[in-house]
Amino acid sequence: MKIGVNILNFGPGTDPGVLRDWARTVEGLGYDLLMVSDHIAVTPDVAERYPAPFYEPFTTLSWLAGLTTRVRLGTTVLIAPYRHPLLTARMAANLDRLSGGRLVLGVGVGWARQEFAALGIPFERRGRLTDEHLRGVREAWANTADYGDRRIPVWVGGNSDAGVRRAVRHGDAWHPLRCTVPWLREGAERLKAAADEQRLPVPALAPRIALRITAAPVTGADRLAGEGTIDQILDDLDQLRLLGAESVVLDPYAGDPSETLHPEKAWRALAAVAAHLSLSHD
Repeated sequence: MKIGVNILNFGPGTDPGVLRDWARTVEGLGYDLLMVSDHIAVTPDVAERYPAPFYEPFTTLSWLAGLTTRVRLGTTVLIAPYRHPLLTARMAANLDRLSGGRLVLGVGVGWARQEFAALGIPFERRGRLTDEHLRGVREAWANTADYGDRRIPVWVGGNSDAGVRRAVRHGDAWHPLRCTVPWLREGAERLKAAADEQRLPVPALAPRIALRITAAPVTGADRLAGEGTIDQILDDLDQLRLLGAESVVLDPYAGDPSETLHPEKAWRALAAVAAHLSLSHD
């Protein structure tokens, strides 16, 4: 099972130097994947949780590709309706080629109504637009003479039943975000049922979970995967491995923009997990 990290590409504490340090920390600790999030218009609903400056994912990952050598690069998640599918297909294929085949394209429908309005995109049609977008990207990539013949992994986000069905239709993996281990067990069953219903292969499971290390155990049915003592977190990862997860992305951001001013706390948590997992530093 591959272990990745969602790094913070936004907020008052983020600048090119901090982004560089994030990338070097993640790669240096031996993690397999570095992912960033996506917003274009930092409208009030976005800014409340992901304030400016916000570094656009394709630009950021292209730059970080030149500062890293091994770690894979991805989006968690690119908001599909915000771009024309041919633009996404072009940027993704070029980034994949320039990085030596290291791209993972995570895609979702989006949630910020004000951002959709600012971009002139109908919020109510975001699901259908995402389906059309993914079909358009796949059709473009079929022209291997132009886009290359490496199959870029597509992870489809969305915790709802619609997101599960979309992952089956269009994804190489289902990428649910920040949930409990029991919910993920049930989700894996939903994923298989949706695949059986559509008579399609079951996509891989690649969840993004929390990363919050506590001194005392966290109890309660609503405890997120990745939240608690180091032993609880390691057990969560073991449970996800047994569940068949192909990749797990650790998300150290708890939602307070002031966290971006002190990335060292997240780096210490990542170092603690890496030490217990004996990740390779090569």
